[in-house]
Amino acid sequence: MIYKYDKKLVSNAQALRKNMTPEEKHLWYDFLKNLPITVNRQKNIGEYIVDFFIASKRIVIELDGSQHGSEENKKSDEIRDYELRRLGITVLRYSNYDINRNFKVVCEDILNHLK
Repeated sequence: MIYKYDKKLVSNAQALRKNMTPEEKHLWYDFLKNLPITVNRQKNIGEYIVDFFIASKRIVIELDGSQHGSEENKKSDEIRDYELRRLGITVLRYSNYDINRNFKVVCEDILNHLK
């Protein structure tokens, strides 16, 4: 399925792909890139840029830094997740802490959602 997206966000997505966070790089290079299915980085969907998108499974993977702990950002994330769910997309959220401290558990959880 092809999702509509805001063409004004394309250059932002490209810049984000070039400047991934250390946690995004770790998840990408040490796990997602090697999966036998296509995973897109910094993909435009609607008015959002998601960290990782597995279109064949309709799964978005978001990595959350400490800024996502504020009430304003929590509310924004809830709205974003709701809008993506309305498109039939499952959103998996992991903290940067989990990527750094529980990487194997995160990978196992992603694999469980891909089954």
